[in-house]
Amino acid sequence: MATNPFFNWYPGNITNEQLLVEDLAIEALQINGMEVYYIPRASAGVIDKLYGEDQLKKFSAAYKVEMYLENVTGMDGEGDFLSKFGLEIRDEITVLIARRRFRFTVPNQLRPREGDLVYVPLLENFFEITFVEHENNQAAFYTLGRGRGSNVVFFALKLRQFVFNEERVDTGISEIDDQMIDSYRPLLLTMATGGIRNYDSGNTEYVFQGANLASATAYAEVLNWTNSTRKLNVIRVHGSFSSGVILKGNTSNAQWNVSTTDSDSPLDTMFEDSIDNKVIQTEANTILDFSSTNPFGSPGTVT
Repeated sequence: MATNPFFNWYPGNITNEQLLVEDLAIEALQINGMEVYYIPRASAGVIDKLYGEDQLKKFSAAYKVEMYLENVTGMDGEGDFLSKFGLEIRDEITVLIARRRFRFTVPNQLRPREGDLVYVPLLENFFEITFVEHENNQAAFYTLGRGRGSNVVFFALKLRQFVFNEERVDTGISEIDDQMIDSYRPLLLTMATGGIRNYDSGNTEYVFQGANLASATAYAEVLNWTNSTRKLNVIRVHGSFSSGVILKGNTSNAQWNVSTTDSDSPLDTMFEDSIDNKVIQTEANTILDFSSTNPFGSPGTVT
C-alpha cells in the first residue's frame, strides 16, 4: 500500500493538508510557547569574514514572536564556569520557532541567524544564537514530507547566555533597553563650578565636546547627573573627553567645564557581577605600597 498522497507527498509540492498540519503545529506552539523578542544583529563597520569578528555590532530593532522553550527542568550547557580568564556564564537553552511565523514577523530574513539575540522576558535575560538547526527531531524532522530545502516547519535555535561587551543596544523598547543600561561601563565626569542648567537624566540625552553633536570630538549618553556634587555618569562613550573643555547637553543646553574624568567607576554588570575595577583598585591600594620610600614601589627618592 502506498503512502497517503495528501499528507505524505515527498518529494513533491506542498499540499493543503500539509499546510493544515503546519497551522495546527503553529497553534500548538502559540498555546504552549512564550512571547520573546528577536533582536537581529547589524554592523556599523566591516565584518571580518575570516574570523567572524564584528567589533562594531549593534542591535537597533526587536520583534515580538512566540517560541517554545524545550528546557523544562533548567538550563543546559556547562553553567557557571571558572576559567583562567575569569568567570564565564555558559548557560544554554533550546527553543523552537515556526518558520512561517518567523518570516512573517522579522523582515528581510529567511531564517534566524547565528549572532542575533533573543530576549526572554520570563527570564529577564538575553541569549545569543549559536546554531540554527533545521534537521532534527525537535524541529519536526521531515514531518509529513516537509523539511526539504526551506520547507521546514520549525527551526530549533541553540542559545547561549549573552556576554555583554559594550555592544550598542538601542531598540526603542524600554523593556529591552532598560535591562541593558546597567551593563554599560560608566565614565564618571566631575564638573568645575560655574556651569549653567542641569543635564537631563530622565530621558535620552547626549553630552558632547565640540561645536555640535555631529562634529563632536567626544560624546556620550547621560546615565545620571547629581547637581549638588557636580558628578555626571555617562555611557556609550565615543572619543576621549578633555579636562577644561565645556561639555554641552544636546537637549537640556546645559554647559559645564569638565574638571576630572574617572574610568574606575563601579562596574557591576548583570552578567559578570564578580568584576568591579573600583573594588579591586581599592583593595590593591591597601596591599601594595607605591610610595617613594618603598624600594620595591614606584621610582622616587628614598628619604
